[in-house]
Amino acid sequence: MRTTKFILLSFAFLFIQSCCPFLADCDNNDDDIIIDPISSRYEPVFIDRNDFENSVSINDPIAINTSGKIYIKDGLLFINEVRKGFHIYDNTDPTSPTPIKFLKAPGSTDLAVRDNMIYINQATDLIAIAFNTATNEITLTKRVVNVFPELRSPDGFLPYNIPENNVVVGWELTN
Repeated sequence: MRTTKFILLSFAFLFIQSCCPFLADCDNNDDDIIIDPISSRYEPVFIDRNDFENSVSINDPIAINTSGKIYIKDGLLFINEVRKGFHIYDNTDPTSPTPIKFLKAPGSTDLAVRDNMIYINQATDLIAIAFNTATNEITLTKRVVNVFPELRSPDGFLPYNIPENNVVVGWELTN
């Protein structure tokens, strides 16, 4: 009986070891993972951190080129221009929305509205903006730095060799 248990335990140990022949190398530490930057078909677009933090502005409406998420709140329609900002429309007549302004926020991908505050994920930062519908002006009220991870490329790669005090705000297709 003892011999049978010993043989079964030996086979179990050999089976487990065969799944990972060098147990010390099987801990999959993320620090050891190297992503080959040459494999990505895209190059990151950087912007200086200071310029990035001062880049949010309200401008005249522009044409929609690459639309993203859509948000409707209190007669306003927000359409994301992927990683560029948000088109703002008067949506009181949903059959014919009227362009009001373009909210420029490089690196932005999503927004939420609560209590007349617009919250935007601008690349790595979370920003809060007050939008005055009477004057169509904005006021940046808060910025929380590095809340979100760096933007991944469309083919899933993380940026590498980011220059100091720079932020990735987009990706460009390379040939």
